[in-house]
Amino acid sequence: MTSGALATRLTSTLTAEPDLGRWRDETPGCAHRNHLNNAGAALMPAAVLRAINDHLTLEAHIGGYEAAEERVSQTDSAYESIAGLVNANARNIAITSSSTVAFIQALSTIDFAAGDVILTSRCDYTSNQLHYLSLARRHGVRIIRAEDLPEGGVDPDSVRAIARQTRPRLVAISWVPTNSGLVQDVGGIGEICEDLALPYLVDACQAAGQLPIDVSRLRCDFLSATARKFLRGPRGIAFLYVSDRALARGDHPLYVDMRGATWTGPDALSLVDDARRFEDWEFPYALVLGLGAAVEYASSIGIPRGGGRALALATYLRDRLTTIDGARVLDRGRHRCAIVTVDIRGWNATHLVAELRRRHINSSASLGWYALIDMAEKHAESAVRLSPHYYNTLEEVDAAVEALREIVTGRG
Repeated sequence: MTSGALATRLTSTLTAEPDLGRWRDETPGCAHRNHLNNAGAALMPAAVLRAINDHLTLEAHIGGYEAAEERVSQTDSAYESIAGLVNANARNIAITSSSTVAFIQALSTIDFAAGDVILTSRCDYTSNQLHYLSLARRHGVRIIRAEDLPEGGVDPDSVRAIARQTRPRLVAISWVPTNSGLVQDVGGIGEICEDLALPYLVDACQAAGQLPIDVSRLRCDFLSATARKFLRGPRGIAFLYVSDRALARGDHPLYVDMRGATWTGPDALSLVDDARRFEDWEFPYALVLGLGAAVEYASSIGIPRGGGRALALATYLRDRLTTIDGARVLDRGRHRCAIVTVDIRGWNATHLVAELRRRHINSSASLGWYALIDMAEKHAESAVRLSPHYYNTLEEVDAAVEALREIVTGRG
């Protein structure tokens, strides 16, 4: 399909959404910004703001502990909503302060020793790679990265071959890396891990809210995700899915605290029987309720529906960016999502992002070291990351493209 034909088809599809006006009315930030940084932190809908503010007001009036006790049923409902999002039960959900913390809590269940292997991909999230490198430095862990498919994304055959040879202590894959619209085959990797009885950790930070999640199909032991990105929740809150298999094994974080265990004797502890063993006692209840409201809002729209529109906007955006002289869209893979990265010859992404923000257009910069291997292979030092969501419009996408064109041609 030609570029013009693709744009025409997508334009017709994207302008036919009858609920777009309501979605934007329910999103206060739409009145102030062209927000194309949903892979960073999406604009919260009014329902999420109300949930947070109502609980903070209650805390201010009656006290923090007392407010938590009064809102037990609402907190329980948040767990149920999150569990429904990933096709699990509430007992399998732990709430943490960030997706990185959730990931670390899962990582810390393993007593790594010198020579143990962590098998991951070449497009894993930066912080995850730093965790592995720290484990390598402290404990002598070996990091092995599976090969990519020719079109991009981890090669399941490579994972299987390495796993059979090395018997890794952990397989860990980022579903969607932060620097690219690539969607990796985490389901295919899950089949391999199940066949070989290997612990499996999925980073779904960028997937939650734009891709349907069914942990039974992923066959993972752990899955970490955040509220602030495509789920449109607040910052500072996230969740971890923990499988029944992992709970039955007795998996628990290295530093379990009094929310996750009971001190039963001078030299003994007893773990709680569900995923709360991965939580901390100090708990931001207002944000928990905000996360619950965000999940309920996303579910009311439908992840396939909202994520499908976001993907269509991203596809349209990639097509339009190719009309800018010197622009190179960097996204690869058999499957792509609503994250678009573009390198513009002769321009540093940080400067371009700042110039876009001056025009009230939100984006972010993906720097080379954020995805050292992937960016080096693409010969890119930085990229502008634009990430539309279902509440964005074609006009906003076009405005961002024209603003970039003006900046690089010196007209703006």
